[in-house]
Amino acid sequence: MVEWKAILMIYPALEVSLPLNWLRKKKFKQQLTQEEVDDALAAWQHFPALAEECSQGEVTVKIDTTYIDRTINSLTEMGEKIYWPSPVDTKLELDRIVTPGTYDSVFVFWPLQNPATGESIPSGGWGLGMGASALSNNATYAAVGNSPRENWTRPKIGEIWLHEWLHGVCNHFAQKGFQMPDGDADSGGRSGYTQSDEHGWTGFYRDLMCGNVNASGQEVGIPAEAWRQGSIQSNLSA
Repeated sequence: MVEWKAILMIYPALEVSLPLNWLRKKKFKQQLTQEEVDDALAAWQHFPALAEECSQGEVTVKIDTTYIDRTINSLTEMGEKIYWPSPVDTKLELDRIVTPGTYDSVFVFWPLQNPATGESIPSGGWGLGMGASALSNNATYAAVGNSPRENWTRPKIGEIWLHEWLHGVCNHFAQKGFQMPDGDADSGGRSGYTQSDEHGWTGFYRDLMCGNVNASGQEVGIPAEAWRQGSIQSNLSA
């Protein structure tokens, strides 16, 4: 079983000005409530067991959590007027906490929306994930925003963290020569799977994490052989 080390960095506050057009900007000032942090952490605690279950015991995720005492004061444009806290915006903490060799994956929890006012940062989704890069100190990187409580608990608690993590993990193993389905963690529907009211997309994730997704008659995904090559950091230090 491979050990995969992950850390969640919680940013409780955000204050940015984003352009509405070439003349005007809009200021967003948002803060996480304790309830929102508690909901995210409850789901975060379920993530390791879900990863181990879906990989049929090939990976165990060791998680840490840290609170950041800095307001996010910049966001990166990822499309036309679409923004997120990229590794550029969290580089200060990445270089202090996620030093090379410490973690395989880093997650950011941030105030995407203000439930009191209904305002929300125009972004690409509730969560976003990417492969490891020098910007994130060779760790996969994902950001997940605050959301109503029911989104964290249904249909499968911990699924949002697993999903965004898999974007980075699939990228890692694809670079090692293992074929992934088109869209990796987003390809459940196009690969013939359906979302279960009880189990969410975990039926698809299980096949993805065991290399059993059928793509034109070929089994693709992350087979046991891939997991047994070790984590990102174990390979870098070998």
